[in-house]
Order: sequence, then C-alpha cells, then structure tokens
Amino acid sequence: MEQRANPAGPAAAWLDRIGTFAGLDADARQQIARRARILHMPKDGHPFAPGAPCEAYLIVLEGCVRVQIVAESGREIVLYRVSAGESCVLTTSCLLKHEPYSAEALCESAVTAVAIPAPLFHDLLGTSPAFRNAVLESYATRVADLIMTFEELAFRRLDRRLAETLVERAVAGAVTATHHDLAVELGSAREVVSRALKALEQDGMVTLGRGVIRITAPEKLARLARSV
Repeated sequence: MEQRANPAGPAAAWLDRIGTFAGLDADARQQIARRARILHMPKDGHPFAPGAPCEAYLIVLEGCVRVQIVAESGREIVLYRVSAGESCVLTTSCLLKHEPYSAEALCESAVTAVAIPAPLFHDLLGTSPAFRNAVLESYATRVADLIMTFEELAFRRLDRRLAETLVERAVAGAVTATHHDLAVELGSAREVVSRALKALEQDGMVTLGRGVIRITAPEKLARLARSV
C-alpha cells in the first residue's frame, strides 16, 4: 500500500477534532503525540488486506475508507465505511484478539489517518480510563452499525434498499455507478440488482444508461426508499 507517515505532532492537536478522544488525560496525549503517526493514503489505496497483521489502531481524520469482504467466488459485500472522526471496528477487534485482518479496506478518496502503534494501544487501554472509554464507545457504535447492516440484508427487501442507495448517492438527479458497484454496496449479486433496476425503470422511477442511472421520479423513489 502506498502511504506516507509523519509524526502526529507534539501537541496532537488532531485529538481535539475527535469528540470521543478530546478528553484524554495529559499523559495519554503526550504518549500519543510522541509515538503515533499521521498516514496519508491515496484514493484506491488499501490500508489493510485479509491475512495482514494488525499493527496499529487507526482513526480517520479526512476522507473515507470502505471495509468489505470478498468471497471465493469474487463477490464483494460492503460491511461499513469509516469516515472522519471514526475508527475501524475490525481493526479494534483484531488488536484485542491479536489476530490478522479477515477483510479488506479500500480508500474511496484520499485519506488522512492517525495510526497508534499496537503496543501503545494496549498500554493505554490499561493505564488511561479516558482512552479505554473512547475506544469502547467507538467500538460499540460500529458494532451497532454492523448489526443494522445485517438486519437490512436479512429482512428488508432489495428494491427498498436499492431505492434508498440511489436517493443517497444521487447528484443532480443522477447516480454514477455500475450495476456491479451497487451490488457490492447492497451485498447482492449483480444479476439480482440489474433485475431490480429494470423493475424501477419499468415503474418510471429511473432511466438506465451505461454507468449512470438517472432518477426520473424522485418523489416516488423516495417513498419507496422510506418503506419497510
């Protein structure tokens, strides 16, 4: 993975930008400022891959990282995204269990992140109640998001989830994405998503083009997205 690393800085000013970590005690802040690093990763970079060792606790400062799993068949399923101010639940789990990664991460944009080395992460868990609480709070939030994702996959109809995704991703009445992109996003097969898109087109909600989906009935599509 292409990345550049710089010291986190003597003041660790980035801590104040992240609510859950803003209340750290002075000793924890000093240790993080001295030993943490700022990483700069390009768009489409891979912060980690399946089987890679987990060497640091990562907090995203800018940009967005997508975490996904890839089956032996090549099918991809998006688990969640990590945006500014958030940490990766899989990274936390791997650090706590001393295990390698079981999924991959992809930078959807240029990303700036803080990397707290694993030894320091474990030291602070034991010595800094504020750091421990911040890590656990972030972990609990991400686990709750994961549960919601699996509930959506298991219990909500695909056409509703597809409509919601199209509404969220639309820019100027259009979504730039392939059927494969949407299938990855929704945890489904491309063929299934293609059929669902065709049904939306037949209902007059969208018009399908090569790599672009134009929304022709936004209010109707929004009502479908809100339905359960």
